[in-house]
Amino acid sequence: MANIACRQLHKTYDQKTAVLQPFDLEIADGEFIVLLGPSGCGKSTLLRMIAGLEDISGGELHIGGAIVNDLPPRARNVAMVFQNYALYPHMTVYDNIAFGLRRLKVPNDEIERRVREVAAILSLDSLLERKPRAMSGGQQQRTAIARAMIKTPQVFLFDEPLSNLDAKLRAQLRADIKRLHRRLRTTTLYVTHDQLEAMTLADRVVLMKGGHIEQIGTPAELYNHPRTLFAAGFIGTPAMNFIDGVVEKDGGQTLLVCAGYRWPLTSPRFAALQAGARVVFGLRPNHLRAAQEQEQPGTHGLACVIDLVELLGAEALISFQCGALSLSALLPANAANSAAQVGQTLALAFDEEHMHLFDADSGLAVAVGAQLSG
Repeated sequence: MANIACRQLHKTYDQKTAVLQPFDLEIADGEFIVLLGPSGCGKSTLLRMIAGLEDISGGELHIGGAIVNDLPPRARNVAMVFQNYALYPHMTVYDNIAFGLRRLKVPNDEIERRVREVAAILSLDSLLERKPRAMSGGQQQRTAIARAMIKTPQVFLFDEPLSNLDAKLRAQLRADIKRLHRRLRTTTLYVTHDQLEAMTLADRVVLMKGGHIEQIGTPAELYNHPRTLFAAGFIGTPAMNFIDGVVEKDGGQTLLVCAGYRWPLTSPRFAALQAGARVVFGLRPNHLRAAQEQEQPGTHGLACVIDLVELLGAEALISFQCGALSLSALLPANAANSAAQVGQTLALAFDEEHMHLFDADSGLAVAVGAQLSG
């Protein structure tokens, strides 16, 4: 196992098209890091640079304390699992897993022992004589993982390995990968555009946008404390609601004015807001609830006209109109069934502690000490 350090690592094509901006990232030995972001943000390019499949335009890449910029892929002791499985169709599962060891001329009895051991870990014992065409997508991907794992690499690299699977298989294989990492503790980089994979697998998430890092943190940190509008909108399902607003001062009280409402802001984290500051107010759908007759101090409310009710099982996603805005709330299904009908006006409430405010110009989160001017 090994740590990874990217120091001012960058990638350009034709000396002008920058795919990866100067990039700094430290990954601890045994850590599971997920590179998350939309298509074209540079996450797969970074993974391929670490694997040695893409040239490095500048900066330094360290694996296990050694600079590996100029080392060929086979000398980096990394193993990569691809989206498309990349299995040999004419070979059995056993032969696909054993292929790399045979090329290294490992003795047959050692190959037999290691293949059986890896197959047991990934529940492939009964499939060793099958060929890829006779297996499901999940079984083929587990075979690809076994082939990578058997080489006992310093680093595992996963490039969107679950994208071709249906929802049930994705959930099953996510759990398999999580258990595998817990057992082996091999340093792992995992690329995905699926935030659910990132939130369930990662020790830390590296959220990327336009070739640079937007935010790094644990899944809980990115969900609860997004630092930018982009991070707030990308993380979380259903997506966060956003409403444009302006800060007002009334005597010693700070108020947020938006969508026709004037909500007092009493939390110390909003104390630095200046009158006239233009902000974007963010609120997650699951932090809205049906208003009660008696609400606690620090609770705010709004009235909305229900536009759509989508039953999701134990919860229902309510889409509604608030003036000219389209927003959403995630309510318990029993509450939604009894209170939510299309065209009906519904009173909703939320707590100030769940409010997120972002500077309308910079997109940065408002925090203690932030000075926003009108």
